[in-house]
Amino acid sequence: MLLEGKTIIITGASSGIGAAAAKLFAAEGARLVLGARRAELLEAIVNEISADGGEADFIAGDVEENGYAEALVQRAEERFGGLDGAFNNAGTTGDIGPVPDMGESNWHKVMAVNLNSGFYAAKHQIPAMRKRGGGSIVFTSSFVGHTIGLPGMAAYAAAKAGLIGMTQVLAAEHGPENIRINALLPGGTMTPMAGEDAGYHEIVRGFHALKRMADPSEIARAALFLLSDHGSFVTGTALLADGGNSINKL
Repeated sequence: MLLEGKTIIITGASSGIGAAAAKLFAAEGARLVLGARRAELLEAIVNEISADGGEADFIAGDVEENGYAEALVQRAEERFGGLDGAFNNAGTTGDIGPVPDMGESNWHKVMAVNLNSGFYAAKHQIPAMRKRGGGSIVFTSSFVGHTIGLPGMAAYAAAKAGLIGMTQVLAAEHGPENIRINALLPGGTMTPMAGEDAGYHEIVRGFHALKRMADPSEIARAALFLLSDHGSFVTGTALLADGGNSINKL
């Protein structure tokens, strides 16, 4: 029960890594506030957690909005008495293509979902954790833009790399308050974002030293480490959980 008694926010919780994290964190004793756009999927996960004896609530909304980040924190405080941790996991790849051909709207959308949302999250989550005497925040970043450049993904790379820079500064600023801030960098993971093209999956598997893609639960366990007391001396890091993607060339 690595998160027993702790209240955790998870965004992007309706599917993939976020949904896997919700089920894992609940099993580890956390009380959860789940966020994503699709209310029906969030409700189904909350019902599943409740049926297993866990505690969870949800608010559907858009992480691009400052008010939504604030609402999630308020729900954690009102329903569960405070906030101890957050897994800011929502993200989008956006349209794939070279910068000269990229529309401005795509650039701004990818930045809003992947990077601006992190700013809004930190803005409201850190004061709430300060009230509790500490806490832990994890942002889902990516190896893209950190250890490798994938053609066509400039907006995604820039946004996810920006999260790492913000993570480092926040960790330095709030370490004295016992608030740990880390970025988690997954490799290729079998989520809805990965699509259903078997040929594409085969190519992606080859990128990794382990020659496979991750199950969402494997990435969720890495987030669990960072959020739990097992990661009590880890802050300001970009933790790769990428199956050796970053070191593999063949």
